[in-house]
Amino acid sequence: MVNQQANPDESKSSASSGWSGWKHSSAVRWVLLLLFVLLFYFSLAPHVLPKTYNIELGKASERDIEAPVDIKDEKATLQAQELAADRVEPIYSIVALRSEVLLEQIFARMEQLNQDDQVTLENKVSIYRSEIPRLYTDYVDQFVQNNKGNGTYNDTLLDEMAAVVKSQAYRIPEETYYKLPSLSAIQLSDMHLVGVNIVRKLMSDSLREAETARTKVAELVNASTLTERKTREIVQELARYAIMPNKFLDTQATNDAKVAAKENTTPVVVKQGDIIVHKGEIISKELYDRLSSIGVLKTKKSYWPQLGLLLLSVLFLIVIYSYLERAAGLSSGSTNMKYSNSQLSMLLLIFLLNILAMHIVKLTQTQEMPYVGYLAPTAMGAMLIVLLLDIQLAVVSSFLFAIMGSVIFNMESGQLFDFNYGFTTAVISFAAIFAIHRASQRSTILKAGIMVSLFGSASVLAIVLLGELPPKSEIIMTVAFAFASGLLTAILVVGLMPFFEVTFGILSALKLVELSNPNHPLLRKLLTETPGTYHHSVMVGNLSEAAAESIGANGLLCRVGSFYHDIGKTKRPSYFIENQTNYENPHDSIEPKLSKSIIIAHARDGVEMLRNHKLPKPIRDIAEQHHGTTCLKYFYHKAYKMAEEAGVEPDFTEEDFRYPGPKAQSKEAAIVGIADCVEAAVRSLRSPTVEQVESMIHKIIKSRLDDDQFNECDLTLKELEKIAQTLKETVIGIFHSRIEYPEDVKQKERLA
Repeated sequence: MVNQQANPDESKSSASSGWSGWKHSSAVRWVLLLLFVLLFYFSLAPHVLPKTYNIELGKASERDIEAPVDIKDEKATLQAQELAADRVEPIYSIVALRSEVLLEQIFARMEQLNQDDQVTLENKVSIYRSEIPRLYTDYVDQFVQNNKGNGTYNDTLLDEMAAVVKSQAYRIPEETYYKLPSLSAIQLSDMHLVGVNIVRKLMSDSLREAETARTKVAELVNASTLTERKTREIVQELARYAIMPNKFLDTQATNDAKVAAKENTTPVVVKQGDIIVHKGEIISKELYDRLSSIGVLKTKKSYWPQLGLLLLSVLFLIVIYSYLERAAGLSSGSTNMKYSNSQLSMLLLIFLLNILAMHIVKLTQTQEMPYVGYLAPTAMGAMLIVLLLDIQLAVVSSFLFAIMGSVIFNMESGQLFDFNYGFTTAVISFAAIFAIHRASQRSTILKAGIMVSLFGSASVLAIVLLGELPPKSEIIMTVAFAFASGLLTAILVVGLMPFFEVTFGILSALKLVELSNPNHPLLRKLLTETPGTYHHSVMVGNLSEAAAESIGANGLLCRVGSFYHDIGKTKRPSYFIENQTNYENPHDSIEPKLSKSIIIAHARDGVEMLRNHKLPKPIRDIAEQHHGTTCLKYFYHKAYKMAEEAGVEPDFTEEDFRYPGPKAQSKEAAIVGIADCVEAAVRSLRSPTVEQVESMIHKIIKSRLDDDQFNECDLTLKELEKIAQTLKETVIGIFHSRIEYPEDVKQKERLA
């Protein structure tokens, strides 16, 4: 029996081919699109499709029956209305009494009586003692009489006002009456002006208790223009006497508010999903009629709602598919698509997780606490799509999340969408997108979460303030839940990112930044064992990043890939020229074929080291593909020359001195390969000029282009020209001190 053992390389290649075939299979793609439709359908079905039951009058129910819609509970509604009326705070209204007019009347009487010499001092005191209180009472009664029936104040309020004002009347001290007759006309005039101003100022505030304002009179009088002690004391007493309360309980307005509270009380309902008939409960006539009225006894089931939901789900899919097809040629079947089935699967999983999070929060939402829905981390999906896929796709998906959120969290019976939740979901999703689209550290996710919290709080607060204001505690809770949503979103995204990166082999910007840390074991190894290669890799990173960004490729991937692209050289560092500083070149003493094998091995060795350290595939691809299938021409010509000198026919061809490849499969791998050659070539020149640099770059690119090294990536000639221009500018910037400009060359020629 012949024992046939499979070639490991062939097995690995076959497995890779099978995986690649799955990722670009049209059949798998259509299955994934169908799963999108099913996800949309079944996630919305519980919220939009009515349930019907076969129920017979007088028989026991065979199952629990849930309310398909909100059902008004009349008895509980009446109780709620009474409770709402009891919660109405008493209403107080301001009555403009203008009590300074009363003070003017008192001063007018004093000016008249003090000038009458026929009346004795004792009689004047007696007159003041009786007339001043009467003026107060008459003024209040006259005000009530003048305002009743004119519509300014209701009669109940006026009666309440009269009673309160009279009950809070100030009692003028007896000695003050004895001081009044001795006041001259000049004194009365000065006192009149000061007193009226003080009363008018203090009465401009709302006063339920007159004593509150009366305590401020002395301070204002002392600050006035009055200098005599007697006049200041008398003005204080008269001003206190004239000050009245002006804010009174408005019984009629309070009663009207109680009536309005009853009318505005939200009816108490049996919310959708609550059990209205328990299993085994006998269906009475009253219960049967109630079930009939809410539409759960339909004998012939209608399929129109199901058809409508299916159509809505298909429309959602069309939105996603249209974007993917336009952005990446999804329907073309190309193996170089921007969105493969793997990424489509990841998008499906993100949608599933986001919708699942919505449904979990929905379980805690009640009619009494509908604002719990704002806690849902609906921006999580948009954040993950930005970090793992594409910002434009995240914007498109945010619209779908907003629509689904408005359906899932809808608490209003009789309508399909709730604008409040849809609007809030859209706002926080867009806030998340624009806060995180340039994320370079995982701490950026937390910052984006805070932005989501702030924008979410602002959006729900705007909605609350635009409508009928709920209780203050409910406003606080609504804003608090919206704020907590952003923090919860950040926590979930931070937790889920490693899962997606590992499961789908995603190399996010955050992961790239982590891999660029010089403390990574491989970079430390590169720095300590091959410092020349390390410096070369850093320079290649600078060049490739600039070139990639100039054509819209992933510059960060190019930079980090450049750091690792020559990691395989650490196995035999002395065989690479950048590490040969103080000793001879070992290639001078060995066969060209052996030199070729050693040089070519660094790409294979690098991939193996990267795989052992579990670095993502895009980094490994750059290390494997940056040389493509280029030829080691130096060693090929050396071997050919040695064969000629030995007078033997070469037993090799140029193909034997080529890298095994594969050729660059992505723009990033091709750019790193070009930058690698450019950096090495510039480093080999002693005093390069701008013209030499430009010529050398174009020569390198043309050589690779003629060698068909770009046939398997989608670089265009226009992009290659832009890469050449960017590399020239970057090389000049990096090697500025070494590059000679035309003026420098002419100067040397003149000196020579």
